[in-house]
Amino acid sequence: MVPSEVPQDLTESFQPIFGQAVSIRPLRREDLDIESAFVKGLSAATRYNRLLGGMVALTPEYFERLTSVDYRSDMALAATVMLEGEETLIGVARYAREADERSCEFALVIADAWQGRGIGRRMLAKLIAVARARGYARMIGDVLSSNRPMQELVKKLGFRLQLHPQDATVMRATLEL
Repeated sequence: MVPSEVPQDLTESFQPIFGQAVSIRPLRREDLDIESAFVKGLSAATRYNRLLGGMVALTPEYFERLTSVDYRSDMALAATVMLEGEETLIGVARYAREADERSCEFALVIADAWQGRGIGRRMLAKLIAVARARGYARMIGDVLSSNRPMQELVKKLGFRLQLHPQDATVMRATLEL
């Protein structure tokens, strides 16, 4: 897949709760190394919550897929900070177009040390705004029933939570855009 051009108008900086300035911008192909370090640095619990319990082989191909975004239909936002003079990835929010082409599925993960500072809320709100502006009618996502912080976050942003029809360990979050 050849990714489309990275949108330049989606970059912003903000000061989260108890932290330094965070930049939110589209994820780029050049982010492969910081994406790899980010995912490998997540705790087992955070990886479990993000991947809904599934295990993923952390291969170079996996990271290449994560950073190859077709911005015509999908979106991936990176939250970064400068640590010791290096840009460090601390969060990723993304959506992918669903088969019906009117819905998109979201995912969000924040590095363990940065959770609880409002970064996930800011990223997901920005992702919702982009999906709405691009004409999507609905955003959906699956959240483990045991992941209470994520359930609270999506509820605060207006998502409706229901038990997943095929899996009692998962809640389906739906937001009409």
